[in-house]
Amino acid sequence: MFSYEIEQESERAKVTFEGDLDIDCTETIEDELIPALTGYKSVIIEFGAVEFVDSSGMGLLLNLVQSLKDEGVSVYIRRVREEVMEVFDLLQIPEILGRHTFVG
Repeated sequence: MFSYEIEQESERAKVTFEGDLDIDCTETIEDELIPALTGYKSVIIEFGAVEFVDSSGMGLLLNLVQSLKDEGVSVYIRRVREEVMEVFDLLQIPEILGRHTFVG
């Protein structure tokens, strides 16, 4: 099961993801999370508690980051587990989103 928590710091938000990023969290990300984050200047997505991402989850992540960037929000993803980062690298997600998106 997927969940998230938003911590607000004036113009920046930190979002902590927990659980599997898959098709089951489509509504949560598209209907709740994207609208909740569009008013910030920057967003940090904490990925440390995400153990599994499938192809649907990759699409959701790409949509989330691109939607926020289209609104002028800087997005950073950090603490990606090694096994998840291997899948990101295999699918060239860092190249698509920009390597600067992935920090620490």
